[in-house]
Order: sequence, then C-alpha cells, then structure tokens
Amino acid sequence: MAGQPPEKPVFRQIFEASTVGIHLVLCIIAGAVAGYFMDRYFGTFPYLSLVFFILGVIAGFREVFRIARKADKAADGTDASKNL
Repeated sequence: MAGQPPEKPVFRQIFEASTVGIHLVLCIIAGAVAGYFMDRYFGTFPYLSLVFFILGVIAGFREVFRIARKADKAADGTDASKNL
C-alpha cells in the first residue's frame, strides 16, 4: 500500500480505453484516404488504395499494441516490453 501509486480515477481509465478504438479506426481511414488520393493522382486505382489501406491496418494494430503494453506496464509497475 505504501509503495503503490494511487489508482487512476475511473473516468481516466475509461478515456484511455476508448482511445484504442479511435486510434485503430483513424489509422485505417488515414491510410485508405491517402491511398485513394494517390490513386487519383497517379491513375493507378485500386493498387495504392489497397496498399495504403493495409499499411493503415498495420499502423492501427501497432498503435493498439503500444497502448496495451503501456497499460500493462502501468498496471504491473514493470516494463512489459522486456517480457516479449
């Protein structure tokens, strides 16, 4: 009890959990939109749209994984990245 940090308020925890979905969706949308406009510019539809959509999915899951590791580290008080 003396060595443990105080718990975060419930609203703060809810806010941090809700950012996971927001990050995932925004990364996918950003990749798809960037690919779409590049396809229109270069006239290569649908190739760049698909590539950037996939890159957006990868970036979104990478961000979700980073947030989950950060939350795990905060909950345990240890560095979760060393357990990989």
